Amino acid sequence: MLRAGKSVQQLGRQLRCLSTSNSASNVLSVLKERGFVHQVTHQNELENALSSPQVIYSGIDPTAASLHIGHLVPLMSMLHFQLHGHTTISLMGGATGLIGDPSGRKTEREPANVQQVEANVNSISENVKKFFARAVQYASNRLSNLNASNVTEPVLQSNLSWHQDFGMLEFLRTVGIHARVNTMISRDSVRTRLESSAGLSFTEFTYQLLQAYDFFHLHRHFGCTIQVGGSDQWGNIVAGLELISRSDSADPKVFGITTPLLTTASGEKFGKSAGNAVWLDPKLTSVFDFYQYFLKVEDADVEKYLKLFTLLPISRIQEVMQNHQAEPEKRIAQRVLAAEVTELVHEASGAAQAEKTTKVAFRQPNTTKNSLDAQSIIGAFEGDPRFKWCEREELHSTPVIKLASKYSLVPSTSAARQLVQSRGLYLNNAAISEVQFTLKDSDLLEGQVAVIRAGKDKLLVLAVK
Repeated sequence: MLRAGKSVQQLGRQLRCLSTSNSASNVLSVLKERGFVHQVTHQNELENALSSPQVIYSGIDPTAASLHIGHLVPLMSMLHFQLHGHTTISLMGGATGLIGDPSGRKTEREPANVQQVEANVNSISENVKKFFARAVQYASNRLSNLNASNVTEPVLQSNLSWHQDFGMLEFLRTVGIHARVNTMISRDSVRTRLESSAGLSFTEFTYQLLQAYDFFHLHRHFGCTIQVGGSDQWGNIVAGLELISRSDSADPKVFGITTPLLTTASGEKFGKSAGNAVWLDPKLTSVFDFYQYFLKVEDADVEKYLKLFTLLPISRIQEVMQNHQAEPEKRIAQRVLAAEVTELVHEASGAAQAEKTTKVAFRQPNTTKNSLDAQSIIGAFEGDPRFKWCEREELHSTPVIKLASKYSLVPSTSAARQLVQSRGLYLNNAAISEVQFTLKDSDLLEGQVAVIRAGKDKLLVLAVK
């Protein structure tokens, strides 16, 4: 994970010698204004420290092969630090991921597979690199005074690099000697589990010490002074602050910041769509589905998300919300949100493609089929799982209700039949009225494409080979 040609100590010295930035001290007020701050330690001292560049770290638990949109809160908070002249470290839990954080969990995790954790660390590291490269480009398109070449690249580390050879005796003498069991037991993550029938294993109990040592190590070798984590990480962050304070007689100025844990207005966990995570990797969640997730957020959430997940000025967000409230049926704010976040994560080309695909998929009912461009539709959907190449003979000989079932638009032919009877199955945005309706060349857009829709937003695009 280290940059080529630099030792940990050399890189740490480099980070500690950052030049000052006039905007460095503004970042905390920006984070508060945009809704990123839940708790901070020693706020006045933190504000003073931020008058000069700092090194900030945030950990990522490698429980999957990709980041999902729930990671956008810590990622965006770190981006704000970068844009204000600070340096960030994204720490992969190559070691702690093998243990499992008990925070927010009612039961212990299943033991992690070592090879899978390693693979996840590598995959997520690539996700992080790609996110910040695109995010800085997005920022340079939104912030007129930003020179992207001056933004410090994030440092990527895996804590396995220092935990894997850390012997038990050394760990006890370095970390354990400073830990107080009564304090550890009082942590919310520990107390909640101790009161449950599942209890808490010793392995999970010591997780906070491993994370505390991460902060200690990054402070000592990288000059890291601030940890950012979700609000459920408060106890782990404080454990790190205490370890550093007790190990360093020079009264180090180190701080913790927690971000809010997001839920939607309906009470669901942010980032879930029909029970599935919305991934940043387009191989796992298509750019179209990513865009659609944000296009469908509730009115009660959209302003909050505009502040958190875009770099639009607050004045511009207020303007968007005023326009939205005047005509909520047009979903103006959601359209701005979807376009901005998709550009942030998938570049301007990805956002443009998603918007184009959405227009193709959800044309107004009075749109004539001749105004739809078959090649544009193929270009917009090719590679998407809802796009299928078919033989012309199959389209001409198979009723649409059977095609809809065969290609998983609906669960069964009978379900498709019921949709036709309720006028909920559409061909090129016109309702299909006959149960045994079969496509002819004249029904295909430019003789090549059929866009079949079930209900409001389930799509199937068939194209002749």
